[in-house]
Amino acid sequence: MIEILKIIFLGIVEGITEWLPISSTGHMILVDEFLKLSASEEFKKMFFVVIQLGAIMAVVVLYWNKLFPLKKRSPQSVKSGKSKWKIDRQALALWGKVLVASLPAAIIGLPLDDWLDAKFYNYQTVALMLILYGVLFIVVENRSKGKKPAISNIKDLTMREAIFIGIFQVLALIPGTSRSGATIIGGMLAGVSRKVAAEFTFFLAIPVMFGASLLKLIKFGLAFTLTEIVFLLVGMLTAFFVSVLAIRFLMGYIKKHNFKIFGYYRIALGILVLVYFLVTK
Repeated sequence: MIEILKIIFLGIVEGITEWLPISSTGHMILVDEFLKLSASEEFKKMFFVVIQLGAIMAVVVLYWNKLFPLKKRSPQSVKSGKSKWKIDRQALALWGKVLVASLPAAIIGLPLDDWLDAKFYNYQTVALMLILYGVLFIVVENRSKGKKPAISNIKDLTMREAIFIGIFQVLALIPGTSRSGATIIGGMLAGVSRKVAAEFTFFLAIPVMFGASLLKLIKFGLAFTLTEIVFLLVGMLTAFFVSVLAIRFLMGYIKKHNFKIFGYYRIALGILVLVYFLVTK
């Protein structure tokens, strides 16, 4: 029961930190240091990635109308002889931009996954990235102050901006960067509004996280124990429900506020991680 409570807490942390630009990996490393989940290191590395599937399903559910490329026709149209479904061209165009923007991270991340884990999955890198991108958030917000964004609606996002944001997503391959943090910064530098940058970040996460989770599952193998299956399911379900709340909170927050608070939080957390591990290790 204690281990299940630990899993629930990790799911809560994942659900919050996956969408707020504060690095889910950084928080997971810090939380696991205190919780000490009773599982193998191989399982924990896989769990911290695959639990993201629950978070992703929250995006699919919340933005189903924007993402699903088929729409029902009105009863009048069906009676006139038209098919029950019609293709939503805006949704197809959005998926095209999402898939193209996902390519840089896939091309670089897939062959280098093990190398990146071996070289950068440590508290020093995580702390440095937390602080660095915290500073970047403050700098970018100061740079954008008083400027009207060129793109305020996601349907106006061009392939050029999508690729630019996708390139920034590559930076998130380094633990502690925060995938949402890197892509939001990329979007804002491209002249995209906070709302559009956040939404596109959510959508961009779908293929990236599904791919990353599939890769980790293949490497771990499918020989799960019953306990490990329960851990995964509980973690993903918790991450799903918390993600729904976190996404709604973030979209409401940025209507009236900027991202500076997350920058200050990242800097403080990065310093805390450094101090803690330097003292205890």
